[in-house]
Amino acid sequence: MDHVAIMRKSWGFTEKILRGEKTIESRWYMSKRTPWDRVEKGDTVYFKNSGELVSFRATVSRVFQFENLTPQRVKEILERYGKEDGVSREQMPFFFKLFKDKRYCILVFLVRPQRVRQFFINKKGFGAMASWISISSVNSIKY
Repeated sequence: MDHVAIMRKSWGFTEKILRGEKTIESRWYMSKRTPWDRVEKGDTVYFKNSGELVSFRATVSRVFQFENLTPQRVKEILERYGKEDGVSREQMPFFFKLFKDKRYCILVFLVRPQRVRQFFINKKGFGAMASWISISSVNSIKY
């Protein structure tokens, strides 16, 4: 399966993935949302900053899912995986405040990031606010 992860450019995570400084992409939710139970080892994740073209991809090496989170459990996950998720020690309080009330977390472990020839995607049918799209082939939304 292919996935498109839409990133917040201001956080600078896409470049960290390409440099190998960020080897986990995390998603934090109040309810089970894509890619919950849809992403698995061997899948390909294509990345783009919001408002930009898809520019690179990486392969999923493993996935962890956490549910029924509490603020304490969120803190533990951030402390254990934060560095691999591209979060510096100084950024921890910001991200804890952002995620402390989330109920679900997905950690997608990434390997072999590589640039691709840039392309647009058509998000029609996935919702204007979709930040993760799971499809059988990225070619079905590529243009």
